Amino acid sequence: MAQNIHPTAFIASDVTLGDNVTVGPFAVIEAGALLGADCQVGAHAVVHSHVKMGAGNILHPHAVLGGLPQDTGFKAETVSWLIIGDNNVFREGFTAHRASKENAATRIGSGCYFMNNSHVAHDCTIGNNTIFANNVAIGGHVEVGNNVFMGGAVVVHQFCRVGSYAIVQGTTGLNMDVIPFMLIGGRPARHYKLNTVGLRRAGITGDRYKVLAAAFRLLKSKQSLDALEETDELKQLKEWLAVKSRRGLHGFIDVSG
Repeated sequence: MAQNIHPTAFIASDVTLGDNVTVGPFAVIEAGALLGADCQVGAHAVVHSHVKMGAGNILHPHAVLGGLPQDTGFKAETVSWLIIGDNNVFREGFTAHRASKENAATRIGSGCYFMNNSHVAHDCTIGNNTIFANNVAIGGHVEVGNNVFMGGAVVVHQFCRVGSYAIVQGTTGLNMDVIPFMLIGGRPARHYKLNTVGLRRAGITGDRYKVLAAAFRLLKSKQSLDALEETDELKQLKEWLAVKSRRGLHGFIDVSG
């Protein structure tokens, strides 16, 4: 089990480290944390107790994982978790908090990229291959799907959902849900159109794209989607819409005038 641990790092005696883990100067890994193979922990980064992460994660300097929830009712002795998948990048100043309830977990998937000073609050769920640009901050209990792009300085209210393949324009404030596959922005936030670039990069083109375009028009006019061809993307969209929303849905931009 080859390791590369800087002599100034602090690692508690019961930490579990996979093969080929690197820990930089003055980094801290607290009791009970688990890091998979090939993880890299940068200088002054902190991995608190109750963090479990998979392989290949990279923590840049001063990233902090698993801090206590910013919830005034939280009791420090509560056992809750921050659970992270594989091959994520956490840039300088990133923070993520563990869950606020006993045995609950804040969850981050795999292949995500979190830029400088972005934040994931307690009890959130983040999918795979999602990007948070600089200074993105999401409140507690927020759900973010797969392949989402959150532009710089986006803020999200507690209990909102951001659907897969959505793109959120920088500096947007979200206080309602964002529909999958769409671009949203403005003040107040509104759905503009499909996330054309993201869908093309994901291979959602041709007839698959046309079905989503038709779905966008029907949703905007508050009509049923039932007459459309049942592609995988439409099925995913219907399932997402069928889940009861805590916050409601952001509306659509009106270009009629």
